[in-house]
Amino acid sequence: MRTFSLLKGLPVFELKTGSKIGEICDLNISNDGMVRGLLIKKGVFLKKTYKINVKDVSSFGFDGVMIEDREVLEPLTDPKEYTFENQGRLLGRMMMTSEGERLGFLEDVYFLEEAGTIIGYELSDGFFSDIMEGKRVVKADKPPAIGKDAIIVKVK
Repeated sequence: MRTFSLLKGLPVFELKTGSKIGEICDLNISNDGMVRGLLIKKGVFLKKTYKINVKDVSSFGFDGVMIEDREVLEPLTDPKEYTFENQGRLLGRMMMTSEGERLGFLEDVYFLEEAGTIIGYELSDGFFSDIMEGKRVVKADKPPAIGKDAIIVKVK
């Protein structure tokens, strides 16, 4: 299990050549709340964003992510899917339970790397609340309903 905040900024290496491909900059999340891929910034001056499907990752390490071959890189094209921080941004979006209870604002996600399944959400109620009470983690039974105004989850 890993959080996005621990994954962000990690280098991606190609196993075949040992060369660094780029760095992880975001997650690609499907409409049903699954992590479909990792977004990679590649390049020195003119950085382009590419997607690597989760199933194409050989291993997730603490110091880097390994892929077999750079041929698995895909240009980011699907506007129907979400990202955590950029296009269709989920970071900071209101989370509510299916019973109508406000949970807080989404700060991070916990997911199983190999499967891409999101199993928990780190939530914030604001800076002062986080200092006094800390952030809270909510585990979900089923994939969320992602909407324009809120993310609806059925909590355990």
